[in-house]
Amino acid sequence: MNTPIGAVGCLTADQVRDVLLKATSAPSLYNSQPWRFHCTDDTIALHADRSRAVPVADPEHRELVLACGAALLNLRLAVRAAGVQPDVNVLPHRCTPDLLAMVRPARRRPATPTDVELAAAIPRRRTNRKPFLPTAVPGSLHSQLRQAAEAERAWLAIPEREQLPKLQALAQQAHDAQLSDAEFTAELRFWTGRNSGSPDGVLVSSSGPLPEPQDEWVLRDYSRGQANTRVAGKDFEPEPLICVLGSFQDGVSAQLHAGMAMQRVLLAATAAGLSSSFISQIVEVPTTRKELRELIGGGLWPQAVLRIGYGSPVPATPRRSLDDVVARN
Repeated sequence: MNTPIGAVGCLTADQVRDVLLKATSAPSLYNSQPWRFHCTDDTIALHADRSRAVPVADPEHRELVLACGAALLNLRLAVRAAGVQPDVNVLPHRCTPDLLAMVRPARRRPATPTDVELAAAIPRRRTNRKPFLPTAVPGSLHSQLRQAAEAERAWLAIPEREQLPKLQALAQQAHDAQLSDAEFTAELRFWTGRNSGSPDGVLVSSSGPLPEPQDEWVLRDYSRGQANTRVAGKDFEPEPLICVLGSFQDGVSAQLHAGMAMQRVLLAATAAGLSSSFISQIVEVPTTRKELRELIGGGLWPQAVLRIGYGSPVPATPRRSLDDVVARN
């Protein structure tokens, strides 16, 4: 490692390395990893790295900010699990818009059982694009996932069964609109179907099976056509738990908090033995995002659509090294 990792606040150098590795394991659109961290003697600063943006799918950088929010939640939880209380200042300087948060590991404080449980789930969380088991997620877990979103000032809407056909239609509409855009498909090809040595993007091994006509929920091909043919009978579950993560506003601050809420929901799901993936098309196309907002009542801004269920294990996706994402004064 070329970038020196030293102590920060109450964290030792080894603890700083650990919390940064956990922060960078957050999900991001196409595994683009659009973040940078700057460490000083008392602060870890989180910056948006707009050189890692995905401008066609995410022209307003909304999903970029969500990803950074997820990284911030991981960082907070990892610091707490180390027995340190982080002081977090979100969007501290208006004149520096890419500086999203400053985290000061300020004082010792024992971690709560929830902190420990969620921090332990960070390295186990995966984006699982494979079929899930046809086993319903119990209502008690619905409540836990909602509470996780609310803990980060967001809301998790779980559409009623009669709303799902409309949601499926919106997903198909958004998918078709994106695939008709040559710039979108070129960008998708750039980030997906990567070989095993790539430190970013979506690997073929993580892409899930090729979409097939009988699939009830439209799915992206993240493999560029290289995924294995699906085993006969191994279709996607007919009724996954579909959740819409929403915020009460739609500015950068709300999106950053929505990213933290999204990650807390994903970690709570992981801790409960659940798998998850994203149905991103609906919230990337403005017209379908607007219709989705109306579908869930009009009071929330949809930020992410999650598919949750009981899945089989999948491998971890690669991450760039800390040398690429961390600077130190």
